[in-house]
Amino acid sequence: MTSNEPPGYYPRRTPRPRARRTATASAQICLGNGSARAPVTTDAGPSPVAGCAVPSSERTWVVQAVRFLTEERQRADETPLVAVPCPELPDITIMLKDESTHPSGSLKHRLAQALFVHAICNGDIGPETVIIEASSGSMAISEAWFARQLGLSFVAVVPRTTVPAKISAIRAQGGEIVLAGDGEDLCELAARIAIDRGGFFMDQFGRAAEATDWRGANNIAENMMDQIYRRGLDAPAWFVTGAGTGGTSATIGRYLRLRPELARTRLCVVDPDGSAYFKAFVSGDCAIAGRSSPIVEGIGRGRVASAFQPGVIDHMIAVADSGSVAGALWLAERTDRRFGPSSGTNLIGALLLGQAMQRRGEAGTIVMLGCDGGDRYHETIYNPLWCEKQGLVLEGWNRMLARLGSPAFPAAY
Repeated sequence: MTSNEPPGYYPRRTPRPRARRTATASAQICLGNGSARAPVTTDAGPSPVAGCAVPSSERTWVVQAVRFLTEERQRADETPLVAVPCPELPDITIMLKDESTHPSGSLKHRLAQALFVHAICNGDIGPETVIIEASSGSMAISEAWFARQLGLSFVAVVPRTTVPAKISAIRAQGGEIVLAGDGEDLCELAARIAIDRGGFFMDQFGRAAEATDWRGANNIAENMMDQIYRRGLDAPAWFVTGAGTGGTSATIGRYLRLRPELARTRLCVVDPDGSAYFKAFVSGDCAIAGRSSPIVEGIGRGRVASAFQPGVIDHMIAVADSGSVAGALWLAERTDRRFGPSSGTNLIGALLLGQAMQRRGEAGTIVMLGCDGGDRYHETIYNPLWCEKQGLVLEGWNRMLARLGSPAFPAAY
């Protein structure tokens, strides 16, 4: 580590229980895209034939639910790709995929859709199933949105540190909140609630790997490439994303290997300092323990989820929480759009990579994800008093960001 590298910056080079209820009379699906619409009601119809385990009304609900989820996936693909002004790096183009424009407000909208499709087609979710999820907030908001569209009840198990705006957003979608106690495992609590209520624990961390279709048409990697080519840009030098379940980074990394024309494009995964993902990448031990960040929600974790695939990652960077917050504030100034702290983590990674490319005389495009909108954090990272109370020291990072493009600014490699 050089004297120009702030604390928390660590570059690294390549090296359930299931229960469900089924309907026997009628089912409702509220088909829509975030707006209030009249429910579509399916009558029970004729009595099921002898020996048929699935009532006809349930199968009708499944057909309608899958149709809605398929249409929603198609609608979700075209989130904006916007330029991040960065004159300090004149040969580098930084593009941001703004996932905050999804109806549920974050990148988690994509995984929530995939999880619902997988569970419904698996027979785990029917028209009366109660959905339970363990989440720091954004995934719970997205799953609550889908549950409401499908006419299902939803319970979110969240940490007590979850920001109030996220709790309000879950409740606004009709979700019930269960606050986990200090030190209590969210997933274990969610699994117990699923048993007690005869519901289904969605288990984003355990099921993301099998639910995500990285080869399928219109996955996030393919969609970003289509947008990049339509903008007249060449294949990017880097994609930058964080790892929550690990599903997004695995999808992008696998897609880059699937497409031979992207052989020169690399994947960088950024991680909150102390998270298990960075430690696993460095050590090669996916059983290693870490800690989740109380500041940067949605990425980083105390243990490695099954969807995380270190073998498809070309580079990882761990970023201190103060750096993630400083990055989010810098991004808001440059784009006139507010994002959450995980987008700030991505931004720091993109700038470190851009600095490295510029220093080596390289030109190209870096694509990063804007994970969720800053409106959920107006009481936290966009509040200087809150930042001070959390012990976030931003001055050093702000001074570093002011040196972007100069020899004093650190490079990722």
